[in-house]
Amino acid sequence: GELTVLSGAEDAQAALERAVTVSESVSLVRDLVNTPPSHLWPARFAEIAEQTGSAAGLSVEVLDEKALKDGGYGGIVAVGQGSANPPRLVRLAYSHPEAAKTVAFVGKGITFDSGGLSLKPSASMDWMKSDMGGAGAVFGALVAIAKLGLKVNAVGYLCLAENMPSGTAQRPSDVFTSFAGKTVEVLDTDAEGRLVLIDGIARAAQDSPDVIVDVATLTGAQVIALGWRTAGVMSNDDALREEVVEVAGEQGEGAWGMPLPEELRKGLDSPVADIANLHPERWGGMLTAAIFLREFVPDGIRWAHIDMAGPAFNKGEAHGYTPKGGTGAITRTLVGLAERYAG
Repeated sequence: GELTVLSGAEDAQAALERAVTVSESVSLVRDLVNTPPSHLWPARFAEIAEQTGSAAGLSVEVLDEKALKDGGYGGIVAVGQGSANPPRLVRLAYSHPEAAKTVAFVGKGITFDSGGLSLKPSASMDWMKSDMGGAGAVFGALVAIAKLGLKVNAVGYLCLAENMPSGTAQRPSDVFTSFAGKTVEVLDTDAEGRLVLIDGIARAAQDSPDVIVDVATLTGAQVIALGWRTAGVMSNDDALREEVVEVAGEQGEGAWGMPLPEELRKGLDSPVADIANLHPERWGGMLTAAIFLREFVPDGIRWAHIDMAGPAFNKGEAHGYTPKGGTGAITRTLVGLAERYAG
């Protein structure tokens, strides 16, 4: 077939190169999401990030389980301690000499989620190889940002762990100290994504970014509220929430702004820690998860949270340019956000 481009030659060339670069990143994320957990464990994901990231021009730093423990990353350590495949935190960084702004992206990278000791039923577990979709999107976006040479500084954190039940696994009612210094009571080990994210968010804050956006296949409640194709966007800043939703729309990705009702915070109170990881009521689960995360964002930092549990993995038939299985959801949105913050 023929492709007709209705613009100047230079514009067309740039648009074509951008489209190729971004679609390559989306394909990379889809492949990672589709990779069986037998072939993608935290250290392997970190290895891929090192190889592919370095080749794209990113600087890559990997913290192994010992460095995580020594560094005080209590959430990532707690979630990963039940698995024979230990956790990792990967930091990807891209800088441009003419950049005026810094964006930080944090991705949930649970390479397989059994639920831990709060074990999932089999029907909820069979597609949990997709539970690293957030880290996948962050990785794919950083690779695209570097290849496009955007005039922005970008850092990405991949919070990688495998959530398994074993004799060394964290227990419901355990308490750990997070990277931010706050203590967390773990009431449900299947609410683990938020536990790795809080360490990534608190670490990302040290980069003094203009904005932190975390991306996660966080809650079944997202699918109940918004269905399989629409991600929920929550933020401590109304303008940022609307910006993320707007950029997602421009990029052809489904997203919808959701509130953070203050009255839900009380349900996360714990008698033995600064906060509990689960609200006793199931209602508004997507929102309480975001309220939990917000507690770990330092004052003065603009933060947005994208819950795309459903959009990350297409269990139905292919539609449009979305295949069955891993979709690469939100990768394009993150690239679009970086472009907005570029000089």
